[in-house]
Amino acid sequence: MRKHDPLSFHNARLDKLSDETESRLAMDVETIRHLLDASGVKFTTQRYCVMAFLMQSPGHPTAAEIFDGVNRLDPRSARATVYRNLRDLVEAGLVREVAVEGRSARFDLKGMRHHHFICDRCGEVEDMEWFNVPQPPAKFLGDRRVREYELILRGLCTSCASAPTHRSADSG
Repeated sequence: MRKHDPLSFHNARLDKLSDETESRLAMDVETIRHLLDASGVKFTTQRYCVMAFLMQSPGHPTAAEIFDGVNRLDPRSARATVYRNLRDLVEAGLVREVAVEGRSARFDLKGMRHHHFICDRCGEVEDMEWFNVPQPPAKFLGDRRVREYELILRGLCTSCASAPTHRSADSG
């Protein structure tokens, strides 16, 4: 029988998870609670599930992928609630939305500063190590106040760049 941790929201929904996964998620409860509190966002099970999924997600999931992941933790989760919580976390500055032209937006926990590379061919979003980018001169900003900025590079990822290009029969 599992011990009840009063700081976590452990219940029967987590019984389906491996002990290792549950332990990792339980360790993150206080971290997530602190992040939410510091941003003025109320701690709820659903927000916890969104943040926990993003913490353990190796890539940049779409909102639909986040919903699927949250739904594994809490099958009662409604899509609209997960999407609303995701939007609230973006507005609170805890989650970054990475716009991918012509594709679903991707999401990323804000933590270590980094830039993004988006592949034009496969749509993969990759983290790039942070490097300093000069802030635009004041004369270009006018009365705007910059809160933050990041660089998004676009082109072909390593896999797509090394893949042979296919020429159509019409291209001579």
